[in-house]
Order: sequence, then C-alpha cells, then structure tokens
Amino acid sequence: MLYHIALQLQHTYSFLNIFRYISVRTMGALLTSIIISFIFGSNFISFCQKMFRSNVREWTPESHQQKNNTPTMGGLFILAVCFTSSAFWCNWHDHRVWIFYLCLLGFGALGFFDDWYKITKKKGVSASFKFRLQLLIATVIAGAWYYFVAPTTTICIPFLKHLNPDLGYFIILWAAGVMVATSNAVNLTDGLDGLATGPLICSFTTFGIIAYLAGHSKLASYLFIPYAGTAELVVIGASLIGALVGFLWYNAHPAQIFMGDVGSLPLGASLALMAIMAHQELLLLIAGGIFVMETVSVILQVLSFKILGKRIFRMAPIHHHFELLGWQETKIVIRFWIIAIILALCTLLTLKIR
Repeated sequence: MLYHIALQLQHTYSFLNIFRYISVRTMGALLTSIIISFIFGSNFISFCQKMFRSNVREWTPESHQQKNNTPTMGGLFILAVCFTSSAFWCNWHDHRVWIFYLCLLGFGALGFFDDWYKITKKKGVSASFKFRLQLLIATVIAGAWYYFVAPTTTICIPFLKHLNPDLGYFIILWAAGVMVATSNAVNLTDGLDGLATGPLICSFTTFGIIAYLAGHSKLASYLFIPYAGTAELVVIGASLIGALVGFLWYNAHPAQIFMGDVGSLPLGASLALMAIMAHQELLLLIAGGIFVMETVSVILQVLSFKILGKRIFRMAPIHHHFELLGWQETKIVIRFWIIAIILALCTLLTLKIR
C-alpha cells in the first residue's frame, strides 16, 4: 500500500520516495509485524483458549502430558500478522507476492483442516490424504510460479558455479516435491516450545538475504547466481520473521500457545518457495539442517524398526530422544537454535565458495 502511495505522490511529496526502497520497506514490515504481535497476541491467545484447546501428539514423552489443553492454532496468528504487515509494505504488482500468498493460504487451509479435526475428532486427517492434498497444492503453486514468473528452469548446485542443470517442465514436479518435503520437515520439528520457531527465523533471514542478492542484477552477476528478480520477497520474509518473533514471545517455554499444523505446514512450504524462486533450493539442506536432521531421524527409526526390529533412538523425532536422555526442554531448544544460527552462516558462506 505505502509503495503504491509513494509512486502516486512522489512528485508532490518527495519524502515518500523512501518507501520505494526495499531496505526501508523490509525494516518497516519487520517492525510492523512485531508491533502487531505484541498488541494483539494476548487477545488472540484468550480467543484460542476458548475455541482451540488441544492435546499433545501421540508418541511423546510422558512429561508432555502437562501440556494438554494448551491452546493451538497459533499459526493463524502468524499468517494474519504476515498478511497485514506485508499488505502495507509490498509491491502488489509483483506476481511473486501473490504466488507466495497462495502458498501460505493453501497450506494454511490444509493445516487448519487437520488441526480442527484433531480438536473435534481427537484425530487428524489420514497421512495419505494429507500428503495427496499437500502435493496437489504444491503442484498448483509450482505451476503458477513456472508460468507467470520463473525466469529460468535451471537449479544451482552449491559450490559449483558452472553446473546448473536445466529441468525444463520437470521443474514443476521438482518444486512441488521440495515444498512438500520442507513443509513436513518443519511440521516434524514443531514438537517442543519454540523449537521450530527459532530455526525458521534463521532460515527466513538467510533466504531473505539470498532473495535480495538474487533480485539485484549486479550482485547476482558478481556472485555467479541466477538473477531471479526476487527482491520483493525480502519484504514478505521480513513480515514472517517479525510475526515469528512476536509469536515466540508467547511460544517460549512454557508455551502459552502452540503453532499447530496451520502454522508449520505453510511456513515450511513458503520457506521452500522462497528458496525455489531464488533458484537456491539445495541450500535448504544446509540452512534447514535442523529440519533435515529431525526428518532423517524419523526415517532411520522407521527403517531400523521394520528391517532390524530395533530402534536407533529412544524416541523419534530426535528432540524426543534427547528429552528421554534427561536433557531439559529449554536446553534442547537453545542448542538447536545455536546449531541453526551456525548453519545459516555456513549457508551464506557457500555463496562465495563457488
């Protein structure tokens, strides 16, 4: 909104030109999200206490039973804050903005549907049905990105600046797969108070920087990365980071509200979409190393039990394994955050080691 007002009135009020700069709008979006979160967070939690009380997931340590009846659907608050903030600061003429919104809304609706079933039916939708819907939504989003804005169908290989495979039409299936995988990985990580929120803030910050670099022709050329015109995604990313910071204020241990699938699914998918639009989706393996570790721990646990009849971990995902080893919840969360920060720095370093 402010961007378009600035365009209309810049000749009359020259000071409005500042709203045309990505840097100004990014900081504005970040601060707006944080302020909205602090003003309305308590009221939203009170609403959720009446409408969306939940029980902890099955197959969690016994200590988690004390978290029963904690309100969920915190993801609704994150999405609402993001949409409100970015509506003020984004350039609505950029198709990437609308595709990003479509991603948040599509996966958010699926997450809400699953959370609501858990509250009312005491059980979420089946895993197979949920996966099929995820794949359908992701394919629609990937197709929209391909047909409306994708400047190229190549993907970048970390550390190899001259190796850029061209996937052609298969980029749609590739992008859909990355979104579904990342969405589920974040969902698996969201098992302790603040555990998913910290790494998400680090990852969105990392890919916000990458999106800015990929949206600046001279910087992209200097770093030998494809110019993707993704600078506007930095503003939405800042809106999400601010919303996550505000949510963390209430979600830190002991959590006053849980994120729920309505938060973890769209946040994971939108993180993947930001990386895809910047053609740096393979860097998710580094920046999202926490999410990868959590997912791999579940896969290894299942395979080991089916093939060998033994469990590798005391409980999966791996954060529950550390709980059963006697680690305090806050210690696990803070250490995972530290790892996420280190991985974020390593990810940015790869842009020069090419």
